[in-house]
Amino acid sequence: MENEIQVILVDKNDHPIGVMEKMEAHEKALLHRAFSIFIFNSKGEMLIHQRASSKYHSPSLWTNACCSHPIPGETTEDAAHRRLMEEMGMTTQVEKAFSFIYKAELDQGLTEHELDHVFIAHSDEVPQINLDEVKSWKYINIDDLQKDVLVNPEHYTVWFKIALERVIENKHLIDWNTTPLQKAV
Repeated sequence: MENEIQVILVDKNDHPIGVMEKMEAHEKALLHRAFSIFIFNSKGEMLIHQRASSKYHSPSLWTNACCSHPIPGETTEDAAHRRLMEEMGMTTQVEKAFSFIYKAELDQGLTEHELDHVFIAHSDEVPQINLDEVKSWKYINIDDLQKDVLVNPEHYTVWFKIALERVIENKHLIDWNTTPLQKAV
């Protein structure tokens, strides 16, 4: 199934320039659209999950609440809602915070070259994880998370470490009282 999913190839300004099977895009290191969702609970803790051991790259690494790719014909926000339900069994309002481009060599001879749209959400919902996607999950204090990422960077996905810095730089994104997001939908 993984090799049937298509991703949207984009230029550096996020203009679509074509579609390609996901694995091929990762093998050829072509820039494509992706998204990452960061969820915070009412205590200001971040929801992170450990990727399933069976994932085609970065297995068993810790990362943000949800990350994936929109499929052709799907908006990035709609894809975020779809995958959050598929991976974590959660529904919540998301708000786009920023985007960034990164390129990183992964395991299995693959390269991530993504224009990653980062969404922020607030929820106290308990995830109902899909074990094909997620091995484990937890809400964690931001200071404890930062310390662990510094001490054990090999335990975290490459995109998570990049995006985490930007999320923390914008601490107002974490506080429910300073953002227009609702706690849950």
